Amino acid sequence: MITPRRRPLRTRAILFNGAAVILAALAVLTVQAGPAAADEAACKQYQVGGAILAKYVEMGGEGSPLGCPTSDELTTPNGRGKYNTFTGGSIYWTATTGAHPVWGAIRDKWGALGWEAGKLGFPLGDELTNPDGQGKRQQFEGGTVYWHPTLSNGAHPVWGRIGELWGEYGWEGGAFGYPTSDEGWDEAYKSVYQTFSSNNLTLFWSAGGGVEGCVNECVGYSGTTGTDWFKETRVEIPVGTGDVVVRAYPTEDGFLNARTDFVGAWEQAWSLAPYPNGVSETAHRSLYEQFACHAVFADKDAPGHWNTGPSWDLESWRSDVSMDYATSPLYVLKHRCNWD
Repeated sequence: MITPRRRPLRTRAILFNGAAVILAALAVLTVQAGPAAADEAACKQYQVGGAILAKYVEMGGEGSPLGCPTSDELTTPNGRGKYNTFTGGSIYWTATTGAHPVWGAIRDKWGALGWEAGKLGFPLGDELTNPDGQGKRQQFEGGTVYWHPTLSNGAHPVWGRIGELWGEYGWEGGAFGYPTSDEGWDEAYKSVYQTFSSNNLTLFWSAGGGVEGCVNECVGYSGTTGTDWFKETRVEIPVGTGDVVVRAYPTEDGFLNARTDFVGAWEQAWSLAPYPNGVSETAHRSLYEQFACHAVFADKDAPGHWNTGPSWDLESWRSDVSMDYATSPLYVLKHRCNWD
Protein backbone atom coordinates (compact mmCIF):
# COMPACT_ATOMS: atom_id res chain seq x y z
CA MET A 1 0.00 0.00 0.00
CA ILE A 2 2.91 2.36 0.68
CA THR A 3 4.78 1.81 -2.59
CA PRO A 4 2.05 3.15 -4.93
CA ARG A 5 2.00 6.36 -2.89
CA ARG A 6 5.77 6.87 -3.21
CA ARG A 7 6.06 6.34 -6.94
CA PRO A 8 4.18 9.50 -7.89
CA LEU A 9 6.24 11.53 -5.38
CA ARG A 10 9.44 10.22 -6.88
CA THR A 11 8.20 11.06 -10.38
CA ARG A 12 7.43 14.66 -9.34
CA ALA A 13 10.85 14.93 -7.75
CA ILE A 14 12.50 13.81 -10.97
CA LEU A 15 10.43 16.31 -12.95
CA PHE A 16 11.32 19.12 -10.51
CA ASN A 17 15.01 18.25 -10.68
CA GLY A 18 14.81 18.24 -14.46
CA ALA A 19 13.15 21.62 -14.48
CA ALA A 20 15.83 22.97 -12.15
CA VAL A 21 18.52 21.73 -14.54
CA ILE A 22 16.77 23.45 -17.47
CA LEU A 23 16.38 26.73 -15.55
CA ALA A 24 20.02 26.59 -14.50
CA ALA A 25 21.03 26.05 -18.11
CA LEU A 26 18.90 29.00 -19.20
CA ALA A 27 20.48 31.13 -16.49
CA VAL A 28 23.90 30.22 -17.79
CA LEU A 29 22.82 31.08 -21.32
CA THR A 30 21.59 34.48 -20.15
CA VAL A 31 24.80 35.23 -18.32
CA GLN A 32 26.87 34.12 -21.29
CA ALA A 33 24.79 36.10 -23.80
CA GLY A 34 26.44 38.97 -25.66
CA PRO A 35 26.34 42.65 -24.52
CA ALA A 36 23.54 43.50 -26.96
CA ALA A 37 21.20 40.99 -25.33
CA ALA A 38 22.10 42.24 -21.88
CA ASP A 39 21.49 45.87 -22.95
CA GLU A 40 18.14 44.90 -24.45
CA ALA A 41 17.12 43.29 -21.20
CA ALA A 42 18.21 46.38 -19.25
CA CYS A 43 16.23 48.63 -21.61
CA LYS A 44 13.06 46.69 -20.81
CA GLN A 45 13.25 47.16 -17.06
CA TYR A 46 11.31 50.44 -17.11
CA GLN A 47 7.96 51.58 -18.46
CA VAL A 48 7.93 54.05 -21.36
CA GLY A 49 4.56 54.79 -22.88
CA GLY A 50 2.29 57.20 -24.71
CA ALA A 51 3.70 60.30 -26.40
CA ILE A 52 7.05 59.83 -24.66
CA LEU A 53 7.38 56.34 -26.15
CA ALA A 54 6.39 57.65 -29.59
CA LYS A 55 9.13 60.31 -29.42
CA TYR A 56 11.64 57.75 -28.13
CA VAL A 57 10.85 55.39 -31.03
CA GLU A 58 10.96 58.27 -33.52
CA MET A 59 14.48 59.08 -32.33
CA GLY A 60 15.68 55.50 -32.72
CA GLY A 61 14.92 54.04 -29.30
CA GLU A 62 17.85 52.56 -27.42
CA GLY A 63 20.05 53.15 -30.48
CA SER A 64 19.48 56.91 -30.23
CA PRO A 65 21.63 59.30 -28.18
CA LEU A 66 19.15 58.79 -25.33
CA GLY A 67 20.08 55.11 -24.88
CA CYS A 68 18.12 53.00 -22.40
CA PRO A 69 15.46 54.29 -20.00
CA THR A 70 16.57 54.64 -16.39
CA SER A 71 13.16 55.33 -14.87
CA ASP A 72 9.50 54.59 -15.33
CA GLU A 73 7.30 57.44 -16.54
CA LEU A 74 7.15 60.01 -13.73
CA THR A 75 4.98 63.05 -13.00
CA THR A 76 6.79 66.39 -12.68
CA PRO A 77 6.62 68.00 -9.22
CA ASN A 78 4.34 70.78 -10.49
CA GLY A 79 1.87 68.19 -11.81
CA ARG A 80 1.83 69.69 -15.33
CA GLY A 81 3.76 67.06 -17.20
CA LYS A 82 5.39 63.64 -17.44
CA TYR A 83 8.95 62.55 -18.06
CA ASN A 84 11.26 59.57 -18.40
CA THR A 85 14.98 59.63 -17.75
CA PHE A 86 17.43 57.80 -20.02
CA THR A 87 21.15 57.12 -19.92
CA GLY A 88 21.70 60.01 -22.36
CA GLY A 89 19.05 62.51 -21.28
CA SER A 90 15.32 62.84 -20.65
CA ILE A 91 12.04 63.22 -22.51
CA TYR A 92 9.50 65.68 -21.09
CA TRP A 93 5.84 65.96 -22.07
CA THR A 94 2.86 68.18 -21.35
CA ALA A 95 -0.51 68.34 -23.09
CA THR A 96 0.34 71.78 -24.51
CA THR A 97 4.01 71.36 -25.45
CA GLY A 98 4.14 67.73 -26.60
CA ALA A 99 7.07 65.37 -25.92
CA HIS A 100 10.66 66.56 -26.45
CA PRO A 101 14.09 65.19 -25.49
CA VAL A 102 16.61 67.25 -23.54
CA TRP A 103 20.26 66.23 -23.26
CA GLY A 104 23.89 67.34 -23.15
CA ALA A 105 25.04 70.83 -22.23
CA ILE A 106 21.60 72.30 -22.90
CA ARG A 107 19.99 69.86 -20.44
CA ASP A 108 22.69 70.63 -17.87
CA LYS A 109 21.97 74.37 -18.12
CA TRP A 110 18.22 73.80 -18.01
CA GLY A 111 18.67 71.69 -14.89
CA ALA A 112 20.92 74.29 -13.26
CA LEU A 113 18.16 76.86 -13.78
CA GLY A 114 15.50 74.74 -12.07
CA TRP A 115 14.35 72.26 -14.73
CA GLU A 116 10.72 72.73 -15.78
CA ALA A 117 10.01 74.67 -12.57
CA GLY A 118 12.54 77.35 -13.50
CA LYS A 119 12.15 80.43 -15.69
CA LEU A 120 12.61 78.39 -18.87
CA GLY A 121 9.69 76.04 -18.20
CA PHE A 122 9.10 72.98 -20.41
CA PRO A 123 10.80 72.40 -23.77
CA LEU A 124 8.72 73.54 -26.74
CA GLY A 125 10.76 71.71 -29.38
CA ASP A 126 13.61 69.27 -29.94
CA GLU A 127 17.23 70.38 -30.04
CA LEU A 128 18.07 71.99 -33.41
CA THR A 129 21.30 72.62 -35.30
CA ASN A 130 21.93 76.27 -36.13
CA PRO A 131 22.56 77.47 -39.71
CA ASP A 132 26.33 77.48 -39.06
CA GLY A 133 26.18 73.69 -38.80
CA GLN A 134 27.97 73.62 -35.43
CA GLY A 135 25.91 75.37 -32.79
CA LYS A 136 22.77 74.00 -31.17
CA ARG A 137 19.66 75.58 -29.72
CA GLN A 138 16.49 74.45 -27.99
CA GLN A 139 13.40 76.51 -27.35
CA PHE A 140 11.62 76.44 -24.01
CA GLU A 141 8.48 78.17 -22.79
CA GLY A 142 10.50 80.99 -21.23
CA GLY A 143 13.37 81.38 -23.69
CA THR A 144 15.92 79.56 -25.83
CA VAL A 145 19.19 77.91 -24.77
CA TYR A 146 22.14 78.22 -27.18
CA TRP A 147 25.39 76.25 -27.31
CA HIS A 148 28.44 76.23 -29.59
CA PRO A 149 31.53 74.02 -29.23
CA THR A 150 33.97 76.96 -29.31
CA LEU A 151 32.09 80.28 -29.31
CA SER A 152 29.54 80.17 -26.50
CA ASN A 153 31.58 79.19 -23.42
CA GLY A 154 28.99 76.56 -22.55
CA ALA A 155 25.20 76.72 -22.93
CA HIS A 156 23.28 79.90 -22.08
CA PRO A 157 19.63 80.97 -22.18
CA VAL A 158 18.48 84.09 -24.01
CA TRP A 159 15.10 85.60 -23.18
CA GLY A 160 13.11 88.76 -22.52
CA ARG A 161 14.09 92.20 -23.84
CA ILE A 162 17.70 91.16 -24.39
CA GLY A 163 16.55 88.21 -26.49
CA GLU A 164 14.23 90.44 -28.52
CA LEU A 165 17.00 92.96 -29.28
CA TRP A 166 19.47 90.17 -30.08
CA GLY A 167 16.96 88.70 -32.54
CA GLU A 168 16.51 92.07 -34.26
CA TYR A 169 20.22 92.02 -35.07
CA GLY A 170 20.25 88.49 -36.52
CA TRP A 171 20.41 86.06 -33.57
CA GLU A 172 23.64 84.05 -33.34
CA GLY A 173 24.42 84.72 -37.01
CA GLY A 174 24.18 88.48 -36.62
CA ALA A 175 26.25 91.32 -35.21
CA PHE A 176 26.51 89.93 -31.67
CA GLY A 177 27.14 86.21 -32.20
CA TYR A 178 26.50 83.59 -29.53
CA PRO A 179 25.77 84.31 -25.85
CA THR A 180 28.86 83.70 -23.73
CA SER A 181 27.26 84.18 -20.31
CA ASP A 182 23.96 84.00 -18.51
CA GLU A 183 22.35 87.29 -17.50
CA GLY A 184 24.07 89.26 -14.74
CA TRP A 185 23.51 92.50 -12.81
CA ASP A 186 25.38 95.74 -13.52
CA GLU A 187 25.10 97.88 -10.41
CA ALA A 188 26.68 100.96 -11.99
CA TYR A 189 24.06 101.15 -14.74
CA LYS A 190 21.22 99.53 -12.75
CA SER A 191 20.73 97.06 -15.55
CA VAL A 192 20.72 93.37 -16.46
CA TYR A 193 23.45 92.48 -18.93
CA GLN A 194 24.60 89.51 -21.02
CA THR A 195 27.85 89.07 -22.96
CA PHE A 196 28.15 87.79 -26.54
CA SER A 197 30.92 86.33 -28.66
CA SER A 198 31.37 88.96 -31.39
CA ASN A 199 33.96 91.53 -30.29
CA ASN A 200 33.06 90.84 -26.64
CA LEU A 201 29.85 92.85 -27.00
CA THR A 202 27.33 93.24 -24.17
CA LEU A 203 23.56 93.56 -24.45
CA PHE A 204 21.59 95.02 -21.56
CA TRP A 205 18.11 95.83 -20.26
CA SER A 206 17.08 98.31 -17.59
CA ALA A 207 13.68 98.77 -16.00
CA GLY A 208 14.58 102.44 -15.54
CA GLY A 209 16.26 104.58 -12.95
CA GLY A 210 19.54 104.57 -14.85
CA VAL A 211 21.09 107.46 -16.77
CA GLU A 212 20.67 109.13 -20.16
CA GLY A 213 18.47 106.89 -22.33
CA CYS A 214 17.68 104.57 -19.42
CA VAL A 215 15.80 106.99 -17.19
CA ASN A 216 12.80 104.81 -18.09
CA GLU A 217 12.83 101.24 -19.42
CA CYS A 218 15.48 100.74 -22.07
CA VAL A 219 17.51 98.14 -23.92
CA GLY A 220 20.84 98.51 -25.63
CA TYR A 221 24.36 97.30 -26.14
CA SER A 222 27.96 98.24 -25.48
CA GLY A 223 31.33 97.54 -27.06
CA THR A 224 34.67 98.05 -25.34
CA THR A 225 37.19 96.30 -27.59
CA GLY A 226 38.92 97.32 -30.77
CA THR A 227 40.31 100.87 -30.99
CA ASP A 228 42.94 103.21 -29.52
CA TRP A 229 40.68 106.25 -29.69
CA PHE A 230 37.65 105.02 -27.76
CA LYS A 231 37.17 103.07 -24.53
CA GLU A 232 33.52 102.26 -25.13
CA THR A 233 30.60 102.90 -27.45
CA ARG A 234 27.27 102.47 -25.69
CA VAL A 235 23.87 102.54 -27.40
CA GLU A 236 20.77 103.03 -25.25
CA ILE A 237 17.31 102.52 -26.78
CA PRO A 238 14.34 103.78 -24.71
CA VAL A 239 11.62 101.14 -25.07
CA GLY A 240 8.62 102.22 -27.12
CA THR A 241 10.03 105.56 -28.27
CA GLY A 242 11.94 104.88 -31.47
CA ASP A 243 14.77 107.04 -30.08
CA VAL A 244 18.44 106.20 -29.66
CA VAL A 245 21.02 107.60 -27.27
CA VAL A 246 24.68 107.02 -28.14
CA ARG A 247 27.49 107.59 -25.68
CA ALA A 248 31.04 107.41 -26.99
CA TYR A 249 33.88 107.39 -24.44
CA PRO A 250 37.12 108.72 -26.01
CA THR A 251 40.59 107.87 -24.78
CA GLU A 252 43.13 110.66 -24.34
CA ASP A 253 44.29 110.02 -27.91
CA GLY A 254 40.70 110.08 -29.06
CA PHE A 255 40.05 113.51 -27.56
CA LEU A 256 43.21 114.88 -29.17
CA ASN A 257 43.02 113.25 -32.61
CA ALA A 258 39.31 113.75 -33.20
CA ARG A 259 39.83 117.51 -33.34
CA THR A 260 41.44 117.20 -36.76
CA ASP A 261 39.98 113.86 -37.87
CA PHE A 262 36.44 113.51 -36.60
CA VAL A 263 35.58 111.35 -39.64
CA GLY A 264 38.25 108.85 -38.55
CA ALA A 265 37.02 109.16 -34.97
CA TRP A 266 33.45 108.39 -36.07
CA GLU A 267 34.63 105.27 -37.87
CA GLN A 268 36.64 104.11 -34.86
CA ALA A 269 33.73 104.67 -32.47
CA TRP A 270 31.52 102.43 -34.62
CA SER A 271 34.18 99.76 -34.89
CA LEU A 272 33.41 98.94 -31.25
CA ALA A 273 29.66 98.36 -31.66
CA PRO A 274 27.07 97.92 -34.43
CA TYR A 275 25.39 101.05 -35.74
CA PRO A 276 21.81 101.04 -34.41
CA ASN A 277 19.03 99.62 -36.57
CA GLY A 278 16.13 101.75 -37.68
CA VAL A 279 17.79 105.17 -37.52
CA SER A 280 16.29 107.52 -40.12
CA GLU A 281 18.47 109.52 -42.47
CA THR A 282 17.56 112.73 -40.64
CA ALA A 283 18.42 111.23 -37.26
CA HIS A 284 21.65 109.85 -38.70
CA ARG A 285 22.72 113.30 -39.88
CA SER A 286 21.92 114.75 -36.47
CA LEU A 287 23.97 112.09 -34.66
CA TYR A 288 26.88 112.74 -36.99
CA GLU A 289 26.64 116.53 -36.48
CA GLN A 290 26.56 116.14 -32.71
CA PHE A 291 29.59 113.87 -32.83
CA ALA A 292 31.50 116.34 -35.02
CA CYS A 293 30.64 119.18 -32.65
CA HIS A 294 32.02 117.27 -29.66
CA ALA A 295 35.10 116.28 -31.61
CA VAL A 296 35.92 119.80 -32.78
CA PHE A 297 35.25 121.64 -29.53
CA ALA A 298 36.40 119.12 -26.91
CA ASP A 299 38.96 120.82 -24.69
CA LYS A 300 40.80 119.91 -21.52
CA ASP A 301 39.70 122.34 -18.83
CA ALA A 302 41.63 120.64 -16.01
CA PRO A 303 44.22 117.86 -15.77
CA GLY A 304 42.51 114.63 -16.81
CA HIS A 305 39.17 116.40 -17.33
CA TRP A 306 37.51 117.48 -20.56
CA ASN A 307 34.75 120.03 -21.01
CA THR A 308 32.48 117.42 -22.61
CA GLY A 309 32.76 115.09 -19.63
CA PRO A 310 33.98 111.50 -20.08
CA SER A 311 31.59 110.77 -22.97
CA TRP A 312 30.18 112.40 -26.07
CA ASP A 313 26.41 112.01 -25.77
CA LEU A 314 24.34 111.94 -28.95
CA GLU A 315 20.52 111.88 -29.05
CA SER A 316 18.64 110.87 -32.18
CA TRP A 317 15.69 113.19 -31.47
CA ARG A 318 17.76 116.35 -31.90
CA SER A 319 17.30 118.30 -35.13
CA ASP A 320 19.40 118.05 -38.26
CA VAL A 321 20.91 121.53 -38.11
CA SER A 322 23.63 121.27 -40.82
CA MET A 323 27.32 120.67 -40.29
CA ASP A 324 28.10 124.38 -40.60
CA TYR A 325 25.87 125.23 -37.65
CA ALA A 326 27.06 122.24 -35.60
CA THR A 327 30.75 123.10 -35.95
CA SER A 328 30.61 126.90 -36.11
CA PRO A 329 32.61 128.73 -33.41
CA LEU A 330 29.95 131.46 -33.57
CA TYR A 331 27.17 129.14 -32.36
CA VAL A 332 28.88 126.55 -30.19
CA LEU A 333 28.57 128.66 -27.03
CA LYS A 334 24.85 128.82 -27.69
CA HIS A 335 24.09 125.17 -28.42
CA ARG A 336 27.07 123.39 -26.77
CA CYS A 337 26.49 120.45 -29.13
CA ASN A 338 23.03 119.89 -27.60
CA TRP A 339 20.60 121.88 -29.70
CA ASP A 340 16.83 121.45 -29.69
